[in-house]
Amino acid sequence: MKEEGRPACSGAALFEDPDFPCEDTSLFSHSSTPIARLQGDVTWERPQELCQSPSLFPTNINLAHAKQGLLGDCWFLCACTFLLRNQHLLNKVLPPGQPQWGDSRYRGSFHFRFWQQGHWTEVTIDDRLPCMTSTLCFSRCHSPSAFWVALLEKAYAKLHGSYEQLWAGQVSEALVDLTGSLAERWSLGDLGSEEEQPAEQDSDQMRRKKLNLNLLNPVKDDCALSCSTHSTPGGVSELGQYHALTVMEWMDIKKVSGSEVRLLRIRNPWGRCCWGGAWIQSGAGWSCVDPVCASDLQSRVTEGEFWLDEAEFMSQFDDVTVGYPISKEGHLKSIYTGNLLTHNHQLAGRWIKGHTAGGSRNSSSYGSNPKFWLKVRESGEVLVSLLQHRKWRNAEKRAQTPHEDGRNTKHQHYQAIALHMWKVEKKRFNLSRTLNKPPCTSTHCHAYEREVILHGHLEPGHYLLIPSTYQPGAEARFLIRVFSSSSTSLSALKTPAPSLPLRTEGEWETSHFRGSWEEGRTAGGSRNFPSHWQNPRFPFTVCDEPEATEAVNVSVTLRQSCPDSDLHPIGFHIYKVSAGDCEQNIARDEDPVASCVPHCYTRDVSLDCSLPPGYYTIVPSTYQPDCSANFTLSLARRIHRKVVKSQERLGRAIQETSTTALFGPEQKQRLKLPPEQMTSEEMK
Repeated sequence: MKEEGRPACSGAALFEDPDFPCEDTSLFSHSSTPIARLQGDVTWERPQELCQSPSLFPTNINLAHAKQGLLGDCWFLCACTFLLRNQHLLNKVLPPGQPQWGDSRYRGSFHFRFWQQGHWTEVTIDDRLPCMTSTLCFSRCHSPSAFWVALLEKAYAKLHGSYEQLWAGQVSEALVDLTGSLAERWSLGDLGSEEEQPAEQDSDQMRRKKLNLNLLNPVKDDCALSCSTHSTPGGVSELGQYHALTVMEWMDIKKVSGSEVRLLRIRNPWGRCCWGGAWIQSGAGWSCVDPVCASDLQSRVTEGEFWLDEAEFMSQFDDVTVGYPISKEGHLKSIYTGNLLTHNHQLAGRWIKGHTAGGSRNSSSYGSNPKFWLKVRESGEVLVSLLQHRKWRNAEKRAQTPHEDGRNTKHQHYQAIALHMWKVEKKRFNLSRTLNKPPCTSTHCHAYEREVILHGHLEPGHYLLIPSTYQPGAEARFLIRVFSSSSTSLSALKTPAPSLPLRTEGEWETSHFRGSWEEGRTAGGSRNFPSHWQNPRFPFTVCDEPEATEAVNVSVTLRQSCPDSDLHPIGFHIYKVSAGDCEQNIARDEDPVASCVPHCYTRDVSLDCSLPPGYYTIVPSTYQPDCSANFTLSLARRIHRKVVKSQERLGRAIQETSTTALFGPEQKQRLKLPPEQMTSEEMK
């Protein structure tokens, strides 16, 4: 985007972003959230109009943390906190060296970058910010003269289409957008055993791992950790529902008695303490700790922070989001082992209705989903993620409907997705048989999340990856990402279309064979010669189900591999053989059940036919004996794959954290909302 205007010192107009104007269209998309009542009350002002000496960052880093305003984007602000702890990631999002206020190069614009579907996308904004009574009405820094948070929030709002689109979201999504990393949600609740769960129990809850902080010890100082509450907790009574906070640190402290207690320091995006437990500034818990240690820990608490112990943490919050660290060299670090995953690959894909949107394993069309080869060359740790594109809301349709309670709102942004993996022998790979076997690992259920992740220690070999939506025909774009500690490769499985047009409904299986006619050995020629039976033979089965009786459509293509000037006349015959006949014995006087003759001087020949269930073999040949050449044989069969009783489950629509925080009584009055409506949750 080109910047307009001349240097500010010359009095020329500063840059004004035509793509994200200072109008209600930049604030509201569907007018279904509480900030819709701000219409007509918002003014747009530049930082130099709000304070005398604006800057991006304050000298005191503690005052650079985000403080939430009237917008329910606590999920985004928790991810911003992680940037402050990682300068190399912050520089990626906010490139350093940009001219600021007071600089002769200042033009009133700033550039930001966000990771979107595999690459970094630049977003340019002007620095006019939404205000009420000359005060920022959305997020800001604790320092009134620092503006990196407010500007970053505006750029993120532009990326999403409006500020209102940031109302309610997932910390995991913001972490990925700001770092290009991975993030997982772990449960804090007591889920019990799967057998104890009622049939209607949220299967997404059953799928998610339960948090054990000890597992994160290898990366405790590097990973991002955020906690969320989905219902009004006892100790955090002020929070209400659906709010996200940041875990700044945790440590094991020795009590005076000799035992240990694990304490966690939590930051509330509202910028004020909301906890009344045993470890507040004058709480009873500190009497159990050495006074010097207690004083040191209490001195670490800044505005909006508080300590609590692990028992309180586990009981007061519902889940946590863990963001994977990224080294300065750009390598992902495993949260399970602390290992650097120095190898990475990514490939884009798409589910297309009627073509590659096969649905879950409950559907007979599952095999039509996109497929990928993962080749593991050395034993090592591997992470595979499936990330789907967001389905944006229809603003016009949403504007006509009231904002519903989250518990009754259908998921609007994402398909329910899952990822399954099979270890296979590539040379003997048979898709139909593979899919009827249990996968070596999977995400267990389809979840309404933007990204799902597989983790494991894989041995060398080939692995088949199949991403899927729960419903057949559900369309979306996606990205497959692989991170590994050892050498791997990722490629799309491209199956050539069978020669027989797929006019009939159903699923097709294609097999490919390579062979050669060798003079004096396997170049037997046509049936006119006694040596015909020396030709290569390729056995296949048509529907080996015992109860099957119907004929099956079959298409065979023979293609020779040689220059056009050296083509041989080629053809083939199909013979029926006895079950269990390993030698594929064919009587010399037996007629073929199907033939592709006469032999033709051409690159390839094909035959479409219908064969009853049974055992067959294909005998390809040149017309004359002792004609050497390599060839490829393709066999396509229509199959009736039975529906696998895989008990695929559909996860719930995820709950998004969206609680708002107000500046004070005057802003609350300005918003014209009663106290009980100051928190809200959006269910996608």
